[in-house]
Amino acid sequence: MITIFGSINMDLVARVRSIARPGETVLSRRADSFFGGKGANQAVAAARISGKGATRVAMAGAVGRDPFGKACLDNLTQNGVDVEAIKVVDEPTGCAFITVDEHGENAITVASGANMAVRAVDVPRSFLSDASVLVLQMEVPLAENLEIALRARRAGATILWNFAPVPAETERAAMADMLAAIDVLVVNEHEAVSVAAMMGKEVEGDYLKAASLLAHTYGLVCIVTAGAKGAVAVSPDGSQRHVAARLVVPVDTTGAGDTFVGVLAYGLAEGREVSEAMQRACVAASLSCLTAGAQAGMPSREMLEEALSA
Repeated sequence: MITIFGSINMDLVARVRSIARPGETVLSRRADSFFGGKGANQAVAAARISGKGATRVAMAGAVGRDPFGKACLDNLTQNGVDVEAIKVVDEPTGCAFITVDEHGENAITVASGANMAVRAVDVPRSFLSDASVLVLQMEVPLAENLEIALRARRAGATILWNFAPVPAETERAAMADMLAAIDVLVVNEHEAVSVAAMMGKEVEGDYLKAASLLAHTYGLVCIVTAGAKGAVAVSPDGSQRHVAARLVVPVDTTGAGDTFVGVLAYGLAEGREVSEAMQRACVAASLSCLTAGAQAGMPSREMLEEALSA
């Protein structure tokens, strides 16, 4: 079983020639709405790769009592995600405002709303066991992430923490406790350096040095995603495994990182080795960039297997 504990958002996306700088206004022809939230994205990515397989994918989170909330719940259900642990609260459903430029790069502002009401105590005990994978991100309170991580650790689950987005500030003690509780840390190049800096480690912008220090210090596998350069996993002993990305011309990179995490988690839940799970995740992430919207381009299991065999 895979349990994704995290955020559920509605994404409002505007395509622009260039992303606005501070104090600048840019015009977009239209705005489109897409389902999003890092947690929900990762849940959908994992569920699509499941292909209605034996591995159950469940989402634990919160939505508001508004049309966005109902739509988000319906979307998760239609994608095969178990929504038993999603609660409906008085806060509005989370919303992300995204601008995408003509090169496929994006800038995102998130209004958290109901995501700040997500609580570890609401996750059923049956969702955490030695046969499950727990997936976490940074769009819900860190204290709740830590509580559910400690519960999962006691239950013997595998814990994957995607440290994104990077918060403006956080407590070092809580960060250290989180890093000590998890099995796999997934970050991009910039996030790797940021986590190392938060933990008082000087890496001079070197993301591989940051990954090595974090892996060794906390006894975890640190996976760094590097866009077109693929991904690298660093083990506590310093060994590295690199996986190349597929070459594509991106339409929208918004959901690529979440696709990687969801497919990686599913691979681990299937019992695959880290390098094999990473390879599948890299290919899936590349495929996701070919369609606009965080979830719209996430591949099915059939699409992924076809791309892997090509």
